[in-house]
Amino acid sequence: MNKKKKPFLGMPAPLGYVPGLGRGATGFTTRSDIGPARDANDPVDDRHAPPGKRTVGDQMKKSQAADDDDEDLNDTNYDEFNGYAGSLFSSGPYEKDDEEADAIYAALDKRMDERRKERREQREKEEIEKYRMERPKIQQQFSDLKRKLAEVTEEEWLSIPEVGDARNKRQRNPRHEKLTPVPDSFFAKHLQTGENHTSVDPRQTQFGGLNTPYPGGLNTPYPGGMTPGLMSPGTGELDMRKIGQARNTLMDMRLSQVSDSVSGQTVVDPKGYLTDLNSMIPTHGGDINDIKKARLLLKSVRETNPHHPPAWIASARLEEVTGKLQVARNLIMKGTEMCPKSEDVWLEAARLQPGDTAKAVVAQAVRHLPQSVRIYIRAAELETDIRAKKRVLRKALEHVPNSVRLWKAAVELEEPEDARIMLSRAVECCPTSVELWLALARLETYENARKVLNKARENIPTDRHIWITAAKLEEANGNTQMVEKIIDRAITSLRANGVEINREQWIQDAEECDKAGSVATCQAVMRAVIGIGIEEEDRKHTWMEDADSCVAHSALECARAVYAHALQVFPSKKSVWLRAAYFEKNHGTRESLEALLQRAVAHCPKAEVLWLMGAKSKWLAGDVPAARSILALAFQANPNSEEIWLAAVKLESENNEYERARRLLAKARSSAPTARVFMKSVKLEWVLGNLAAAQELCEEALKHYEDFPKLWMMRGQIEEQEELMEKAREAYNQGLKKCPHSTPLWLLLSRLEEKVGQLTRARAILEKSRLKNPKNPGLWLESVRLEYRAGLKNIAGTLMAKALQECPSSGVLWSEAIFLEARPQRKTKSVDALKKCEHDPHVLLAVAKLFWSERKITKAREWFHRTVKIDSDLGDAWAFFYKFELQHGTEEQREEVRRRCENAEPRHGELWCATSKDIANWQRKIGEILVLVAARIRNTF
Repeated sequence: MNKKKKPFLGMPAPLGYVPGLGRGATGFTTRSDIGPARDANDPVDDRHAPPGKRTVGDQMKKSQAADDDDEDLNDTNYDEFNGYAGSLFSSGPYEKDDEEADAIYAALDKRMDERRKERREQREKEEIEKYRMERPKIQQQFSDLKRKLAEVTEEEWLSIPEVGDARNKRQRNPRHEKLTPVPDSFFAKHLQTGENHTSVDPRQTQFGGLNTPYPGGLNTPYPGGMTPGLMSPGTGELDMRKIGQARNTLMDMRLSQVSDSVSGQTVVDPKGYLTDLNSMIPTHGGDINDIKKARLLLKSVRETNPHHPPAWIASARLEEVTGKLQVARNLIMKGTEMCPKSEDVWLEAARLQPGDTAKAVVAQAVRHLPQSVRIYIRAAELETDIRAKKRVLRKALEHVPNSVRLWKAAVELEEPEDARIMLSRAVECCPTSVELWLALARLETYENARKVLNKARENIPTDRHIWITAAKLEEANGNTQMVEKIIDRAITSLRANGVEINREQWIQDAEECDKAGSVATCQAVMRAVIGIGIEEEDRKHTWMEDADSCVAHSALECARAVYAHALQVFPSKKSVWLRAAYFEKNHGTRESLEALLQRAVAHCPKAEVLWLMGAKSKWLAGDVPAARSILALAFQANPNSEEIWLAAVKLESENNEYERARRLLAKARSSAPTARVFMKSVKLEWVLGNLAAAQELCEEALKHYEDFPKLWMMRGQIEEQEELMEKAREAYNQGLKKCPHSTPLWLLLSRLEEKVGQLTRARAILEKSRLKNPKNPGLWLESVRLEYRAGLKNIAGTLMAKALQECPSSGVLWSEAIFLEARPQRKTKSVDALKKCEHDPHVLLAVAKLFWSERKITKAREWFHRTVKIDSDLGDAWAFFYKFELQHGTEEQREEVRRRCENAEPRHGELWCATSKDIANWQRKIGEILVLVAARIRNTF
């Protein structure tokens, strides 16, 4: 044998080696371990042994007793102070004096222990603390880091890389065993190779066959199983075609077992089959033990009180929930036997039983309870044919003629003419049912309906719906003058019959009349009940709330009636006229608005807003002369009113009547000189290109109003337009001396310095502005943008952090901060922004832009809608919304945004003001400015 010698032979065994442990060959037991193979009753060898020691068992007991008496001298039982465990006198009796001594010793031990207990505990506590400081737990070492985990955002947590897999490549990516189907040619080839013979048996030559006198058989005289099998005759090849045929034959046999040979339909009942399948699925998610307990309890209840219907219903439902439908049916049918007068048990039985059986159950229930409406309704529901339903309900009405529910169900199935006849009978049987009376009135002609409603009022004098229906009937037939009388009479009659007039219910009825198109009725109801139950000092406030509520419920005619009544009571209240005018502007027609405003200025001639609204309405309609005449009347009522002067100037300048506008402004400057009048004068000359005249007017204005910042701004901007940068700087500096708290002046000066390349000076100006105007978001924002435009993104980020510390609730700063972040961190920043400024339009706009940048179109559109809803005056929001719809919306959506923007008439927003206040765009309409601002937006965020 030339095998290699084992390397461990001749070497010492490793530490802890146990021979045979690996193959389980350890723990050999010998005779010496288990003792002699003798029975306990066998006699001992000593013939002369005394009694009690003559058997093996006796001697074993004696030796055990001796062992018990011996002291346990094991090392584990030894203690340095006490010695070996156990008492010297444990075998002696324990008497009363022993107990007394033990009590004295225990009291002494306790006393000694208490003497220095506090000092000892304090010392132990200090030692433990010192030990903990020297050797802290791992949990304490990482406690500060664990506290910092609270600041980790979800995105930072998700960006932590996964722990690598230390296994090798084969273990990490186990290859699945591939199974390839073997081709038929493989079988055929090996079938032939398996039949090769190397020698010939002499017996085979005797008859010329395989050990048989009958050729053509395989070792058998009878042709059968193996002969015409799957082997082709004359060859050893496997015939795959025959295998396929055999498989098809087998499938046919199996299918024929579940098929009807005559009709071809399956013998399996599909309903029963599906029911069995459902019963196999556990539909109850509870514990099986709970079900067993419930079943046991319900069984106890049924046996204790078999005539208690809820017990049977609960038992049936428990079985239904657990999937045992047949058991549930059996239980509930037994319940119908025990409680034949219980309506609920019969209805439950009908619910659990299938179609035809349910009908039989209901028929049985009717025999026991011929007055039960619910059972009749259930019987009608079980019928599929309309005629059968009618038959059931008519039979029910014979037994229960005073049931409104049965009459309603029966009438619903009838044609209008038959329904009218049935209802005429129904109101005789149920004269107190308002619904039946009203239904009959609807089906009758005008004259008959009046008679029906009069009868209804006689039978039910306490119901308001009959009166309201009568008013609607009169209105529908053109008798609008009767509507008011009917409603007034209704209030009087109901009060006479002790009915409390509930104002909220009547207003709700009026809103329903409004939605149904009965305008006169709804207005009459509102006029009749609007003053009921309200204190005199609360009338105005309550009525305005009622009008707003009606508008919110889309009951515009009700709101109009409220405003009309309020204006009758408070004809000189400017606020009520204004609310009514805004209502007509938003929900009414131009004609209704102008008619209201004419009445308004007649009652409140000193209300400039009402005059201006009337003039604007005429101007928007293209009727400039009418607008001029309204403003002329306004001048008479309000001489030297700044608002009316400026409105007249705007009217003339918008219609290219510049000379008239100039003359009006000259008059205004002489009769009503205000800073705004001077500003509008300068603006008019500026936009018309008369820069010299504008400068002169500006100089004159600043002599009177040097603390009006807009004049200094206009002066500087005119100088900038003429490329006179030094003069512009001087104008801004002079303006800041007079108006140090004007943010736009600081911004204009800093941008001028940035424009001429003086970045350091621009930065210094902004720092100075922030010192003079602390906590000003606009100045901080400009400082951040200045650094960003200069390419110093790190400094911009630092400034933004300082800005957010000083102005933590500024939406403008948060919206800018979102887009200063890298793309992965923007979402986190937006969440922080929304926590700080939940309802700030700038933050909402930034979130909408964020969704837009991520191509989440639906969410972006939803956030744009929120933004313009929360602040419709922010022009930038409308511009971004319009730009968004240009890229992702339809033509209708774009037009909708444009229309809503024109109605809102926004005036603010950084991009919006930059375009709308540009001299080149001074005559542009809102819609045109919207398109211009949207064109300037580049969605590079």
